Amino acid sequence: MNKLKVVFAGTPDFAKVALHALIDKADELNIDIVAVYTQPDRKAGRGQKLAQSPVKELALSHNIPVEQPPTFSLKSDDGKVARETLANYRPDVMVVCAYGLILPMGVLNTPRFGCLNIHGSLLPRWRGAAPIHRSILAGDDESGITIMQMNEGLDTGDMLYKVSCQINDLDTTQTLHDRLATLGGQAMITVLKDLKNYQNNAQKQDETLVNYAQKISTDEGQINWNNSANHINRQIRALNAYTFLNSERIKILECLPIKPEQTTSEPAGKIISVGKKAILIACGADDNGNGHLINITKMQWAGGKPLSAEQIAVGDKLQDGQMFDL
Repeated sequence: MNKLKVVFAGTPDFAKVALHALIDKADELNIDIVAVYTQPDRKAGRGQKLAQSPVKELALSHNIPVEQPPTFSLKSDDGKVARETLANYRPDVMVVCAYGLILPMGVLNTPRFGCLNIHGSLLPRWRGAAPIHRSILAGDDESGITIMQMNEGLDTGDMLYKVSCQINDLDTTQTLHDRLATLGGQAMITVLKDLKNYQNNAQKQDETLVNYAQKISTDEGQINWNNSANHINRQIRALNAYTFLNSERIKILECLPIKPEQTTSEPAGKIISVGKKAILIACGADDNGNGHLINITKMQWAGGKPLSAEQIAVGDKLQDGQMFDL
């Protein structure tokens, strides 16, 4: 039986996990990963040296050919060459995971079975660029992976397979990212084991249930202490959250789950207690009109290292009664 020729397209660590899973199961799946597509090398770090993507590093370590076209657009010579190169691999299917390049219909139709996308949400909820961040920000109870048959729209293709996972009150973008990355690889393996069946039973997305995971902006990380403790808790877990004390920017890195019994009538943004286990800060009222405390466990001052609550308390970095800028 001829092996299924697979082209993989992805760039960051999320995609690397999926590629690793396919490499490990290649014999069992009877697939041949004939090429890997990833974003061109980018300058990174303080030295601004060119750095390879995580996907490229993994592919090269397994002697898989790597392609890094800047575009697939027929308006440029680079795009024309990229399409010819892809066609020459004669792929049966293209697996796409956080690739970062728009794939025109000419590319989507090149593989015999089209292009399959590993998307980090339960579509049609959270189409778009930042589904993991948005699910935590929104207070969702669950997230998951959708394997989708790609079309020209933004995550609008038919769904082949979905698998869910719970979001707990300690999950951050990073922890949920890591779980979903593993689930994504497993889900794609499931689909490739019986690809024709999954494609024959594909389901269209319900457009009435669609919402969009817009790209995260830096401003969204700024904490407004007038917001509820639950809102701020989700902001810290989902984003690069920050606040200001006397106009000095401070990152808020970690916090504990909200304790319903920790109510307060103190003004929002006031430091109630600088303790060795947590720094208690008053937040604004919730929908029931109650103010609550949030327990911050890790912070970072500009130019400094991350500090635990105990390090902050011992180092006298904060004082009871101080007010964060609103």
